[in-house]
Parts: sequence; structure tokens; C-alpha cells
Amino acid sequence: MRIVLKRDRSRTSRFAPLNGETAAAVLAEHPELAGIDSMIWIDENGQAFTRSAAALAIARHLGGGWAVLGTLARIVPTVLRDALYDAIARARYRVFGRYDACPVPPLEDRARFLP
Repeated sequence: MRIVLKRDRSRTSRFAPLNGETAAAVLAEHPELAGIDSMIWIDENGQAFTRSAAALAIARHLGGGWAVLGTLARIVPTVLRDALYDAIARARYRVFGRYDACPVPPLEDRARFLP
């Protein structure tokens, strides 16, 4: 999320907790996502992506070198990409650090966080 906040030049990305009102509405539209406890990305066409596919869709959304990386990574089979995604997810606190409480986003980004 911090990466997207910093690099989304269009500032069109929005974020919502999986247990919030916004996610409940999305799950009503996408029942296939029930039980997902991982990152979900809904693109501008309403298509849902999870795990590594979500990360690649986000990379394409960010544009530039991220989009190139996201496009190239699609040649890796989903099973391998998801295994790598899961490994990174397990190590994320060791790699990126952990907060005692959720950090408050800067004032200019608060509107990007949905209930």
C-alpha cells in the first residue's frame, strides 16, 4: 500500500480493509472472492485480481518501469508467482517492518481510504 501511495501518479487507487463496508459491497458483486484473505485489486473495468495477479495488475496501473515489470512477470506460471507472493507475504514484516498501530495516512491521501 505504501508503494502504491508513493508511486500512483494518477492518484486513482483507493484502499479498503477486507472487513469494511466497501469490501462487503465488492464481495456482493464478486462472490468468487468470498474467503479471500489476501490482497484484492479491482481494476477500472470491475475485474477482480488476487495475490500475484493483483500485484501485477497494480504494477501495470502504476505505469513506467513497474508496468514493464508487471507485463514481463506474466510469463511466469501463476502457481510459481503465487508461491513467491506467499513467501513475500510471510516475510513482509521482517523485510518492510511492522507498526504497533496502523499509521495515519498524510492528509492529502486520507480520501483514498474507503470504509
